Amino acid sequence: MLRVHEFLTTSAERFPQKTALVCGSARHSYADLEAMANRLAHALLECGLERGDRVAIFMPNSVESVVAIFAVLKAGGVFVVVNHATRANKLAYILRDCAARAIVVDGRRAGQVLRAMEQVPSLRCGIVKGAISLADDRLFDWAAVQERYPAQRPAVAVAAQDLACLVYTSGSTGEPKGVMEGHDNVDFVTSSIISYLDNQPEDVVIDVLPFSFDYGLYQLLMTFKFGGTLVLEKSFAYPVTVLQKIAAERVTGLPGVPTLFALLMRMDLSCYDFSCLRYITNTAAALPVRHIQEIRRSFPAARLYSMYGLTECKRTLYLPPEELERRPTSVGIPIPGTEVWIEGEDGSRVGPGEVGELVVRGPHVMRGYWNSPELTARSFRPGPAPGERLLYTGDLFWADEEGFYYFVSRQDDIIKSRGEKVAPKEIENVLCGLPGVAEAAVVGVPDPLLGEAIKAFVVASDPALTEQDVLRHCRLHLEDLMVPQHVEFLDALPKMASGKVFKTDLV
Repeated sequence: MLRVHEFLTTSAERFPQKTALVCGSARHSYADLEAMANRLAHALLECGLERGDRVAIFMPNSVESVVAIFAVLKAGGVFVVVNHATRANKLAYILRDCAARAIVVDGRRAGQVLRAMEQVPSLRCGIVKGAISLADDRLFDWAAVQERYPAQRPAVAVAAQDLACLVYTSGSTGEPKGVMEGHDNVDFVTSSIISYLDNQPEDVVIDVLPFSFDYGLYQLLMTFKFGGTLVLEKSFAYPVTVLQKIAAERVTGLPGVPTLFALLMRMDLSCYDFSCLRYITNTAAALPVRHIQEIRRSFPAARLYSMYGLTECKRTLYLPPEELERRPTSVGIPIPGTEVWIEGEDGSRVGPGEVGELVVRGPHVMRGYWNSPELTARSFRPGPAPGERLLYTGDLFWADEEGFYYFVSRQDDIIKSRGEKVAPKEIENVLCGLPGVAEAAVVGVPDPLLGEAIKAFVVASDPALTEQDVLRHCRLHLEDLMVPQHVEFLDALPKMASGKVFKTDLV
């Protein structure tokens, strides 16, 4: 079993001069990154970092954020990536919650870090990339660290059972929660995903998703584990640049989310060479069937993997690409080495076609929520083996006779209208099947007669599309009780950093 920092160390031993990371115009070998991470680890240890201490990484996707992740682990610490767009009050909350001892940060944020130090007693030092305009003996310059400290690996004891990272969930319904991920959890689940994607050292993976989102983070961890090359972008804000990079770097793996693919499907892709693209993955939310069809037409040589997962277990289900034709709405079967089932409200397992809560079993089920024993006990419950944790996902699913699983809804997303339970996802799938609809989201709004009325928010790619067009399409394809009472057109849906729709902002 590997500890997570050994993903880098092992690949540096196997492929020292191979390009591990492409970031902007910079290209770094595995040996380069290993040396940089070792130097930063020594600096953190000199700052007083002890085994198990948390270190926040508060910067966009960059060479420095990659190095910092592995350096924290090499020093025996636990890394916590905070989205670089996080506001001061939320940053302070996360730093207090995890009792961060140190922070690695972009130079433009140095002042913000000093203010955070006044609010977070545990925070002792900051490693700053870029010019430090504020004189403070608690701040250390990144460049000076790389010049001063040795490139040899620090001798620090780390066990597979130790925590590797805290990944803070999006917090759409309250304060963010830190999911505790052990080295053993990460090692198992990366190997499982690598096995079904059939990743090889020759793979080149592009990552446009933030490391604060576990899907973005795991592209880094997996690629360094199998010894591939990661092409790192800050975001998908400039899609033409990203598409040019895919062609230029001969990318073989493209991970995305529905919002990214919705944007791609509105672009002319015929002028790009995607002949090296071997596979495409999707998670965060299920792809509408029309988008699946369009992706397969646009990238005919690539295998498309529909997947489902949660931060609490990283990945749960995947659909083998050869099943897409027969089961386009399924998110598949359990990932290798794991088990899932569906329970009804009485706690008993349900049969094929019946809806219930998805339960997950396997070494990828994480430790629970940091500093939240009550929330942990609610979602992470005892399993059949001594000391084992099962994950109760809070997501409603059904399975077919052959054991393929289908997402219905989050339990707390279900709309109760006219005394019936309505799954927003079913309506959203129908809306996205209407030509001229790029994206759609459905919520329940209070109604004195219905209990909750159904409201649809639509992003149109065709400016001529009208509310009447939308309702006519819904009446053709949905039961009467599922037809929206309200339709509102938006220029864009509010989204989290992960690409998920922020439904609490839709009213």
